[in-house]
Amino acid sequence: MKKYINQLFMGGLLVAAAAFNSCSSDYLDTNPTSSVTDTYAISTTDNAYNALNGIAWSMVTQQSNYSSHCGEDAIINLWENRPSQNFNHNNFAPGWDVIFNQEFHKRTDSIYDSYAWYYYYQLISQANVIIARIDNASGSDADKKFIKASALTFRAFAYEKLIHYYCYRWEDSNNGASQGLVLRLDESTGDLPYSTLAETYAQIYKDLDEAVSLFNESGIDRPSGEVWIPNVNVAHAVYARAALTKHDYSKAITEAKAARVGYPLMSNDEYTAGFCEPTSEWIFGRYSSAEENMWYWTYGTIYAANGYYASNSSYGAGSIGRELINRIPDGDVRKSLFVTESALGIDASDPKVVEQNYGYIGVKPSGQSWAILNYPAYVAALDYVAAHQAPGLTEAYAYGIVEIDAQLKYWVFDTPGVGYLPFIRSSEMVLIEAEANYKLHQEDAAKAALIELNKTSGRNPDYTCNLSGDALWNEIMDYREVELWGEGFAWSDYKRWNRPVVRHSFAQGGNAHSAVAITIPADGVNKWTWDVPQAETDYNGALNQTALEAEK
Repeated sequence: MKKYINQLFMGGLLVAAAAFNSCSSDYLDTNPTSSVTDTYAISTTDNAYNALNGIAWSMVTQQSNYSSHCGEDAIINLWENRPSQNFNHNNFAPGWDVIFNQEFHKRTDSIYDSYAWYYYYQLISQANVIIARIDNASGSDADKKFIKASALTFRAFAYEKLIHYYCYRWEDSNNGASQGLVLRLDESTGDLPYSTLAETYAQIYKDLDEAVSLFNESGIDRPSGEVWIPNVNVAHAVYARAALTKHDYSKAITEAKAARVGYPLMSNDEYTAGFCEPTSEWIFGRYSSAEENMWYWTYGTIYAANGYYASNSSYGAGSIGRELINRIPDGDVRKSLFVTESALGIDASDPKVVEQNYGYIGVKPSGQSWAILNYPAYVAALDYVAAHQAPGLTEAYAYGIVEIDAQLKYWVFDTPGVGYLPFIRSSEMVLIEAEANYKLHQEDAAKAALIELNKTSGRNPDYTCNLSGDALWNEIMDYREVELWGEGFAWSDYKRWNRPVVRHSFAQGGNAHSAVAITIPADGVNKWTWDVPQAETDYNGALNQTALEAEK
């Protein structure tokens, strides 16, 4: 068998095949071991459930052969946040501008092209072991059905994500005739050609239809709090995502409504508690534990207000796009999670108040130390951060440097970056309903979804929506960006919307570093499609890389 496919799939099998401690709350205490065969791992429903935990473990595990990229955390960071319009990390911008500016999409020998492919196919290979073998395991039929449904949902989740990165937009696909993915649906690792994009969506739909049916037949839900294990709500949510991206808007609405049953929108107290522990609306998310610390490559290490970087350096923890957050009313709880101009009563475009490249408030670098630009602004920023401290957690921005529009959304409960992270929330489902209804010209339903999200939830008790046409569409996009900021949607959303990324420097009215203050056209950068990695095309003889080239 080809070397690359063997490495990719066998690496996944060993994790999925590992026998973990049967107590799910501490399942990560036992490390995967190659001495346990995949046959043994799926021989009983108890072992098979632990193999599901193994897939969840892969979603948070450092991949040492990929610069220690850490599963879904790396995808959110490098494939979604940095190349987007409204997630700034200005200290990283000069050195990572090739990622921010989407210059790696055709570098097929780079880890930044291949990691998403490697990672999601690893999840797929692990799910395939369970799907193929669970029917012959010992245990109750109900348990078998739940475990198989969960594995099918993991597989659909991975394929749906791969479409975002390695396939054209649906409107660019000739109704799905363009290149899709390599649909590996069993344990084989031989040469396999691309399916079309339409065939890829059809398989995702098929997996999720079967998953929903099996979940319902099983009569089982995951144990309370185990947000890392897919249940029927996760299946519906992944279905809603796939249908939205495929422009199957009626299906997207139906599935989004089903996904959020039993997962009510969280309160403002929950919203401001740090996004590091599951709340009422977390449908799916990462596992986290101080005992299973992933150290310096986790999301919280880089992007938590009290994480390693914000506590020990001037790198901060990311900031929201200035123009976007300034369009949100001051009374909105989400706006309170950013250190904005209106909150401080300053003008961020004033170089005597805010340093005009990195965005530091009231100070500027001066050799190996710091010089004061504006002492009142500096103190105001620190006071604002202190006033919005998440309860029970360590101090935010302990290094003492704060950027304009710095975020106070993400926190950690242990160092350097330990915290849960949401992958799917009910809020996303409400926003899918808003977008899909708008696309179906059902504006009243779209506005009702926005009112539910913003006013009824309490996020902004004064919210009203009397907009229509383009103004309503812009409102939907704005609130999707603000609500889901930093959660791994921003780049994919702009790709789906066929919308250019337009970043402005401080001199242009924005807050992006000059190295990334550019426009990335919606029809550029290979139609925002990553090329399939060379490691795959070299070792999978059935692939014809010229197929995509011929369409360009």
